[in-house]
Amino acid sequence: MMNFPPRLLEGYKAFVHGALPRQQARFRDLAEAGQKPETMIVACCDSRAAPEVIFDSIPGEVFVLRNVANLVPPYEPDGAFHSTSAALEFAVQALKVKNIVVMGHARCGGIGAALTPMEKPLSPGDFIGKWMSLLRPAADKVAGYDSMTASERNTALERISIRHSIDNLRSFPCVKILEDKGRLSLHGAWFDIATGELWIMDPATGDFARPILEGAL
Repeated sequence: MMNFPPRLLEGYKAFVHGALPRQQARFRDLAEAGQKPETMIVACCDSRAAPEVIFDSIPGEVFVLRNVANLVPPYEPDGAFHSTSAALEFAVQALKVKNIVVMGHARCGGIGAALTPMEKPLSPGDFIGKWMSLLRPAADKVAGYDSMTASERNTALERISIRHSIDNLRSFPCVKILEDKGRLSLHGAWFDIATGELWIMDPATGDFARPILEGAL
């Protein structure tokens, strides 16, 4: 207990004296009735881009999956261990979510690693390198855009990867069938950490644009 991070204990203390009393009834309902989120969000595990904070969500409202660079791998029922695919399967088949949002973000380190692979892996397993190889063809193409700056290439691949993950979502039979029936919608979004801007992908064109918010300055 004494080695537990002090900042987390401070945060928990604030939760006990703040959010918990205000939402005690909701927590009891969630414990008894279970979770029934309508939206799954596939986001990056980067600590600066937390979906629950960005969308001001309350407990039980969104089902969040976070991994390096918010990637969705293709459907591969090969008997191996697939954390992202397992979470996706649970959200679609068990929770019956109505929306899946793939949300990327600016200055993504995983995307940067895909564009500029390290000479030596961080560990003998090279887990990051293997994971980011999902984007290898697109990364190689974007890396060759000499007329773009490094940050422009990063942004380009961050958004391309979102479209790529949405395509991979459709390789899962359960996702494709429900989308075709109009019971599941797929969305893309990109968050700028520095400005707080959210960009939404147009499903028809793949372009990203900022949504018009009522009452926004």
